[in-house]
Amino acid sequence: MKGLAAAIATTSLMACSTTDTSSPAPDASTAQPPVARVQSRTLETHGHQRVDDYYWLRERDDPEVIGYLEAENEYLESVTAPWSTLRKSLLEEMLGRIERDDSTVPLRVRSYLYYQRFEGDAEYALHCRRADSAAAAGPQARETILLDGPAMAEGHGYFRIGATAISSDERTLAYAVDTVGRRIYTLRFKDIATDAALDDVIEAVTPNFTWAEDGKTLFYTRQDPQTLRYHRIFRHTLGTDPADDVLVYEETDPEFTAFVTKTTSRRFLVIHSSQTLSTEARVVDATRPFDTFRVLEPRRPDHEYSIDHLGDRFYIRTNWEALNFRLMSAPGSATSRDSWREELPHRDDVLLSGAALFDDHLVVQERRDGLVRLRVRPWSSDAWHEMEFGDPAYSAGLGSNPEPSSTVVRYHYSSLTTPPSVFDYDMATGERTLRKVRQVPGGFDAADYTSERLWAEARDGTRVPISLVYRSDARREGGNPLLLYGYGSYGSSIDASFGSDRLSLLDRGFVFAMAHVRGGQELGRAWYEEGKLQHKRNSFTDFIDSAEHLIAARYADPERIFAVGGSAGGLLVGAALTMRPDLWTGVVAHVPFVDVVTTMLDDTIPLTSNEWDEWGDPREQDDYEYMLSYSPYDKVVARDYPHLLVTTGLQDSQVQYWEPAKWVAKLRALKTDDRLLLLRTEMQAGHGGASGRFRAREETALTYAFLLTLAGAD
Repeated sequence: MKGLAAAIATTSLMACSTTDTSSPAPDASTAQPPVARVQSRTLETHGHQRVDDYYWLRERDDPEVIGYLEAENEYLESVTAPWSTLRKSLLEEMLGRIERDDSTVPLRVRSYLYYQRFEGDAEYALHCRRADSAAAAGPQARETILLDGPAMAEGHGYFRIGATAISSDERTLAYAVDTVGRRIYTLRFKDIATDAALDDVIEAVTPNFTWAEDGKTLFYTRQDPQTLRYHRIFRHTLGTDPADDVLVYEETDPEFTAFVTKTTSRRFLVIHSSQTLSTEARVVDATRPFDTFRVLEPRRPDHEYSIDHLGDRFYIRTNWEALNFRLMSAPGSATSRDSWREELPHRDDVLLSGAALFDDHLVVQERRDGLVRLRVRPWSSDAWHEMEFGDPAYSAGLGSNPEPSSTVVRYHYSSLTTPPSVFDYDMATGERTLRKVRQVPGGFDAADYTSERLWAEARDGTRVPISLVYRSDARREGGNPLLLYGYGSYGSSIDASFGSDRLSLLDRGFVFAMAHVRGGQELGRAWYEEGKLQHKRNSFTDFIDSAEHLIAARYADPERIFAVGGSAGGLLVGAALTMRPDLWTGVVAHVPFVDVVTTMLDDTIPLTSNEWDEWGDPREQDDYEYMLSYSPYDKVVARDYPHLLVTTGLQDSQVQYWEPAKWVAKLRALKTDDRLLLLRTEMQAGHGGASGRFRAREETALTYAFLLTLAGAD
């Protein structure tokens, strides 16, 4: 469901005839699809009754449920067996574009450089550091392997290092590991000098934690064991029994989550409480971790803010009397917004999305005309200058900049034709240094591809941006097979970034497009407000209207147009499928949030209660009726549907596996066509799918084989 997980889809049911695609379904006549047992359960809300025939699939530990999911996996493998050569070829292509020996750009934190590197065919990285001096001699100059990811992952079907943190004295490493995929971590500690594990082990926590500045105190966050809502902040002292850890804050409002950070200045620890429409921050001196946290600004309805600190002032990004946010500052002793002063005013056409603080400079990340802009000014003047980017559509953003004394700001850049790149920008001279561009083995040449930015007109007259890319020599006058991607929820802006895997589609004649629909913040805060709650339908109609624009502009062959989305984007494509089944040749829905009403009525499900301000609260009748009108699971009826591939993870903590499983079961029982309907459940993973840099490509190869086969472009 959610942005941490999913999104709601909106759709009024349209009576549309479904046209056959030009590409027939692969022959599945010898494979019989699983039939889920019907066990009707009546759900009543506001006097309205819904019958859910597959509610029983919620029982994760029921052998019958596991058996059904495994049967769907077996059916998928049987049906797609004719694609095995194509899947293998695609996987080999994608793996061939990954640098075996690779590393991240080192990041200086205090007196060391930190980085990750891969060796050979290892799925996981080595986490390393070395002294920040080319002239360093002796043992200090040598690389220290902090965590050996490949060794730690041995014996686990799933493995993820969620976060790491180095103590202020640079002697102790804290790190969190998940070996299930449900985002419930174990927190461990290591003495770096001796490479010895410490006895302190803290079970069942989140990957959110930070050190105080005394070298021995760590603050960490626990989640509710059932809902997984981040809600308790504890204080741990090295060498003590974790059972004695002190609860320093508990967020009791079920619509809020809580987490802890440290400011750029390292002067303050911050406990953030937040929900969709409101924020509250508490601070304490990081050198006095046993003191009581004080509220910087009490929570108020519709007031969102985030804070940082440098010098003697807090800096606050706030929407107080500023729809697109503005930057304020306050003295270190502040306890309310009465003492705030404006540093950067609100602008109607620019969204302030972030800032990086340096001793001599301020850097802001903004959005204008749907694109990220990075601007810099010295504190000593009002003279701003903006970094220039050359592509028509791109992704850019501030990187990690932990050292405020630096005169260099690090940022990341990518486009649909430019592999991920890391730049250092000298704020004093304007000199830009490319530190790394991800290499793409296999003969990639950016000049072979064309990227464009278009604007589609939605049915209400709103202009919707579209980013797209295709192989220059493969563009066809009548349109190509086209894959349209979208998200459109939580105010999450989806930018036009590079994907090396995507080359396997482009090189076979596909056009790839991204519709930046309402519900994100690409065009400012209003873009988000117009795609949430009782405006959610705008997200879905924007997506459909974008597809029709691409057909009219002859980028897309109308007989070979596909949609893909994940999580909240899975709801987007699920709703688009429900509203316009005739439009799509095929749809791919990854971990889709499709059982909107049932999930949002159940506050025992992870992440439900703190998302009512995003989707609506179906305990209110108006919200219930609106959500019911577009919920893909509730809108399944007897009619033809396009080809459909659905994926999920048994341990998904955000969109529970039963939502896509129930959706597929209901579609299979009611649909009137013989097109493909496939469900793949990753039995050892959660919301993000399989872990590891190679294994994750297996699902991509399946997805692309599905698309290419149906498009006749394999």
